[in-house]
This record gives sequence, C-alpha cells and structure tokens, in this order.
Amino acid sequence: MAERHVLGLSGGRDSAALAVYMSHHRPELDIEYFFTDTGKELPEVYEFLGRLEGVLHKPIERLNPERDFDYWLREYKNFLPSPQTRWCTRQLKIKPFEDWVQPSVASGVTVHSYVAIRSDEDYREGYVSGKDALRTHLPFREAGIDKAGVMEILEAAGLGLPEYYRWRSRSGCTFCFYQQKIEWVRLMDEHPDSFEDAKRYEKNALEHGSPFTWSHGESLEDIARPERVAQIRADHDRRVERLKARRLTNALRDTPIEIEDIYKSAAKLCLTCHK
Repeated sequence: MAERHVLGLSGGRDSAALAVYMSHHRPELDIEYFFTDTGKELPEVYEFLGRLEGVLHKPIERLNPERDFDYWLREYKNFLPSPQTRWCTRQLKIKPFEDWVQPSVASGVTVHSYVAIRSDEDYREGYVSGKDALRTHLPFREAGIDKAGVMEILEAAGLGLPEYYRWRSRSGCTFCFYQQKIEWVRLMDEHPDSFEDAKRYEKNALEHGSPFTWSHGESLEDIARPERVAQIRADHDRRVERLKARRLTNALRDTPIEIEDIYKSAAKLCLTCHK
C-alpha cells in the first residue's frame, strides 16, 4: 500500500521539536514538512522556519491558500474571527492542508500525519479527518515527551526557541484573538505596524456591524491608551510575582515563567495554529 508521511509546522516550539525528533528517530520515513501560511505571520516565524530547514536539511513546503485572510474577511461580511467563530483556522489552516493531501487520499494512498501534542497535554486532541486513509499520530504522547523534553530536543539540535517567545506565547497571526492583553501591548512595542494593521481590521469590522473586537471586552484603540497600557503592564507584573511566590515552595522547579503559565490559556488555543 502506498503511504505518505506529513508533519505540519506552526512556527512554534513543539512542532519544530517534533520535526527534529522524527528526523532523528524515524530517519527511514520520507516526511514532508509543511507550513500553512496565512500571510499574517510574525517575521520571527519565517526566520525560525528558515533555521529549522537548516537543521532538518530539508525544505518546508509552504501551503499558501489561494484565498487570503482579506478574501475570507469579505466572505464573512467583515466579521472578525473569534473563539466563537474560528473561521480563520478552518479556511486558512485546515482547508489548505485538506486540499493538499486530498488527491493522495482519493487515489488510495494512506497519509500519516504527525502532530506535536505532548505527553503533558491530556486535554488536547489531534486533528480528526473522519477518513481511514488519513491517520493522525502523536509521537510525543506515545514517547512520554513533555514540555521539558521539547526544550531539550531544541537545545540539543542547536535550534533554540523562536525569537518571539521573548515577548509572546504563541505563533500564528499577528492579530490572533487568543492573545492576552499584555501580548497586544507587546505587539505594539515590537511590531507597531502590525498593531496598526490589526486596529484597521477591527475598526472596519465594527463599522460593518461585527460584534467582536480582537481582544475580549475592549478595542485595540482602548488598549493603546497610555493609561490602559500602564494598567495592563502593572497587572501582568503582579501576576508574575504571584506565580513566582507559589513556585518558591518547589525549589527544584526553575523553569522560566511563560505567559501560558500565568494565564492558563493553553487549553483554548487552536492546535493547528499554535503548536
């Protein structure tokens, strides 16, 4: 039976580590690495993917949807995507992947898809196609590899973390609605042009009757006000200090504090975008 092996990369930590892991532990597999590009990614994501290609000694295929974010925004009557209506994940991530593998599935080829769900992520599920010929595998879960194990893989490969982890918790679009308030403030610091683009999208959507803003409960215009920025930074700092105080009870735990540790938002993320 003909088979095909694919592994999707988000530009994030876990999927990159899985690619390195599979290249070392299953070198006999001719794995095709791919990245579904929305065109709205951080520049740090593209830089990291370039470094990853050097480590893998293999190209990462870019799956560019024929219809970009702007096209789908018009199709959805200028309503922004949100946690309630995640049309961006469906149209810009899942559909390009399905279109890419569908010819193989239709011709009887079994497609094996490897997904970076760690052993410490019991709450996550892999993509389920509903087709016997498209099979999902979770190598990290099967091998008992957790977050610390992922870090070890990246460090051993000389790859390290994407640069955006310095200020942000995830890959994905610059205006991802799963960002915390502090991440919006930091986007304004790191990539002011992208923040302004997100504001324009939001203003246009609100003018067309969209019930959603990018950040729950307030507009980016409000978030960008100096007094609100100061409040968001202060609230974040308090959260960090509280978490540090709790961690002092376990002297053996010295892992860096990350945004997802503070806000416990990992369970909400789009797996397709952020792994």
